[in-house]
Amino acid sequence: MGERSAFAELVRRYLPIAQRTALLLGAGSDADDVVQEAFVKAYRGLAGFRAGAPFRPWLLRIVANETKNLHRSISRRRARESAPADPTALFPMLSAGDPAERVGNDHEALRMELLRLPDNQRTVLICRYLLDLDEAETAAVLGVARGTVKSRSHRGLGKLRSALDQAAMGGVEGVRHD
Repeated sequence: MGERSAFAELVRRYLPIAQRTALLLGAGSDADDVVQEAFVKAYRGLAGFRAGAPFRPWLLRIVANETKNLHRSISRRRARESAPADPTALFPMLSAGDPAERVGNDHEALRMELLRLPDNQRTVLICRYLLDLDEAETAAVLGVARGTVKSRSHRGLGKLRSALDQAAMGGVEGVRHD
């Protein structure tokens, strides 16, 4: 019974960051389901958890993977239904109280430019700046090397700065980031 109560404490402790991660990575209204599935998988995988390793990045990696699985299933369903994807469903948590506020007051412009970034750069920036994860935690969550986090952050921030500067100058509505 001690294992269950200990895991219940982990759930209480990490539920808010797990939910926020799922939302910011695009789970939308399915965030609770994604988080629940992530905690179930974490519980089942506790035997494989390396003693002494930080729990939060390990759990958030499971949440990120479950969110990717959700995106894949949604994409397949939408393709079957021939409905266009709705990118505005991403980033529902951008509000005045979020760390994104540090970037500026035009949250809609920021949100739209984040949506235009390649997925790999967008997810790194979400982890680093909206979830306040450090480089090592971001690398663990996304399953990439720390250097990859650095390079994707650098490229993504550069594209965001450029696009937001152009928008602020009254120029182009947005810049394509193909």
